[in-house]
Amino acid sequence: MADPTPPDQATMFPVLDAAQLERLETYGHRRSAKPGDILFDQGDALTSVYVVVSGSLKIVNPSRPDLPTIVTHGPGQFSGEINMLSGRNSLARGIATEPSEFIEIDSDTLRHIIQTDPSLSDTFLRAFILRRIALVGTPGDVILIGSSHSADTLRLREFLSRNGHPHTYLDVDRDPDVQSILDNFHVGIDEIPVLVCRATRVLRNPTNAYTAECLGFNAAVDEKAIVDVIVVGAGPSGLAAAVYAASEGLNVLVLESSAPGGQAGTSSRIENYLGFPMGVSGEELANRALVQAQKFGANIAIALTAKKLVCASEPFAIETEGGSVVRGRSLVLAMGVAYRSLTLPDIKKFEGNGIYYAATRLESQVCNGEEIAIVGGGNSAGQAAVFLATACRHVWLLVRGPGLSETMSRYLIQRIEENPNITLLPYTEVEALEGDTCLQRIQWRDSKTGQVQTHPISHLFLMTGAIPNTAWLNGCVALDEKQFVKTGADLQPGELSAFHWPLRRPPFLLETTLPRVFAVGDVRAGSVKRVASAVGEGSIAVQFLHRALAE
Repeated sequence: MADPTPPDQATMFPVLDAAQLERLETYGHRRSAKPGDILFDQGDALTSVYVVVSGSLKIVNPSRPDLPTIVTHGPGQFSGEINMLSGRNSLARGIATEPSEFIEIDSDTLRHIIQTDPSLSDTFLRAFILRRIALVGTPGDVILIGSSHSADTLRLREFLSRNGHPHTYLDVDRDPDVQSILDNFHVGIDEIPVLVCRATRVLRNPTNAYTAECLGFNAAVDEKAIVDVIVVGAGPSGLAAAVYAASEGLNVLVLESSAPGGQAGTSSRIENYLGFPMGVSGEELANRALVQAQKFGANIAIALTAKKLVCASEPFAIETEGGSVVRGRSLVLAMGVAYRSLTLPDIKKFEGNGIYYAATRLESQVCNGEEIAIVGGGNSAGQAAVFLATACRHVWLLVRGPGLSETMSRYLIQRIEENPNITLLPYTEVEALEGDTCLQRIQWRDSKTGQVQTHPISHLFLMTGAIPNTAWLNGCVALDEKQFVKTGADLQPGELSAFHWPLRRPPFLLETTLPRVFAVGDVRAGSVKRVASAVGEGSIAVQFLHRALAE
């Protein structure tokens, strides 16, 4: 019998009926187990789901034997969570606690069931998603030891959180017992942040890519394979392209340098996206799209950053920063943009330690109860101001122009005007930053009056301008004067000639100067910088991609 769970968790651990078990029997094979047999272990590639026919299957966290059993599955219940679709390693251990009989179903077959059997698809997907949400709130198999005054600590916390990986965070500035943990692993205080991976590996200030490797994020990436489509970037446009391409039978690989969602994934609440009248967080929207893409078989590689495009021969090859090479018959460029920094001395030393380019829950915790400043007049800055105003003592919103009416949606302007915790300062620019190892004071100037003020503010959010992530394209496609990718009708005959366009037809809508290479979303020249339009471009590109691949 399954462990008792609250009524609202009924869909997390459903009991399949006789008809569903009979259908699953045709997809899998029987497997017997003795008491104590381990069917899968933490850190192993999660290749099969186990449906209990008789007996029981206990799920535990072997990295934390002090914690209670996560759940015990009884007859009619099944193992697994989102990692079954993503190809990542198991977060837990499954043990038979008595003589038991199971139906074992491999991951490819499970994906086929999810795509073809609506009833079972809903049951598995709901359960997997709810289980991952529950796991994110548990200690998990990773311990991150860091400091609230460390930029790299914030980087790793954001990486783990935005990728939905359960972990325990210990702050050396607040927890007096952390030093004993560091001593146990012979780690000096100057080597933080430290990531303890499954109680076996100790990583000193690891890169995101090294962290992803330790956690098995990209075990399913096959460098020898030639895929139909490589999508570079897992923001709204990239995930839309992945969903539509994979659902239509194409073999899809998505390269994402950080976490799904792009800049939109850091938005606290998007209220003007069709179908979500109450609003939706960027993280939630990205996670839903990610599950959708994985449901149809898209392979999402995390912290695999494109470094160089090799376009002189086919298939196209992308060299990554980690040294690996992936190849595809076509490409969808959806890398998005980065916020522009300020041209001020020593600004780099404050990044992540007083200067931030996102306003997620982590940043709100860091500046809770304090005054902050935000530079920017677009929707991202407005969403950040409204969100952070709920946690911070006061928010100063700095814009260079006369106001927000030309750059921000009206609903956000109204929220800002009605919030006493937000002060809008037009014609205002940051003049100087002050502080030792972390930001302590900000100096800004009113460009109309020339008045300069210094405020004891130690948290500054920069959300202005946009720099396209196109440096790695290696001159393979035409860019405009601001380095955005030019596509379709915007391409002039001279540009097509300069880039040796080889076909009689002109480029398709969203196609670049390189056949079968498309650009969508914020990185595309002339695009509308909205989530809905990015999703639309990602889906539209796939229709033309089919035609290009058929040539």
